[in-house]
Amino acid sequence: MAAFFDRLNEKHIAFIERQPMFFVASAAADGRINLSPKGMDTFRVLDAATVAYLDLTGSGNETAAHIKRDGRVTVMLNSFDKVPLILRLYGRGRVAAMGSAEFAAHKDRFPDLPGARQIIFVDIDSVQTSCGYAVPEMALIAERQVLVQSTLARGEEGLRNYQREKNMTSIDGFETGLVVADHK
Repeated sequence: MAAFFDRLNEKHIAFIERQPMFFVASAAADGRINLSPKGMDTFRVLDAATVAYLDLTGSGNETAAHIKRDGRVTVMLNSFDKVPLILRLYGRGRVAAMGSAEFAAHKDRFPDLPGARQIIFVDIDSVQTSCGYAVPEMALIAERQVLVQSTLARGEEGLRNYQREKNMTSIDGFETGLVVADHK
């Protein structure tokens, strides 16, 4: 049975800390709905009403575009082990660009990963738990290293060019707000 909470409690936080992956959903009033799986130990609980994740350079930047346009974000974590549970965090997102004071204030909470482009914060409006009885039981074999390897292979200038080409607008043409610094 689903249950709603105003904020995270200790049990929720302990559950979140055990999960190797999470999903982020976002949308604007028009255009596509985006849903992205995330991993690599990039998710953190900042307090009972705020979570954040280190956002890495990928083939798009949909969440940032949707936050800039609308703000709504849902994060979902689910158990793949013996005890089933689904946890959803509904809230409003905000983006801290690399080089900003907010990014600098929080970057040490996250692993130092190549291709980090921003931190996505979610100010939680509500928390929902549900059973997860239909989610399969699975085991984590390993974190994929393909994103890290491809980012390192691009080099700094290649990464900036890739971000300019793929991360400045969403697939629906919405501005993401990403600022790509020139090499100094």
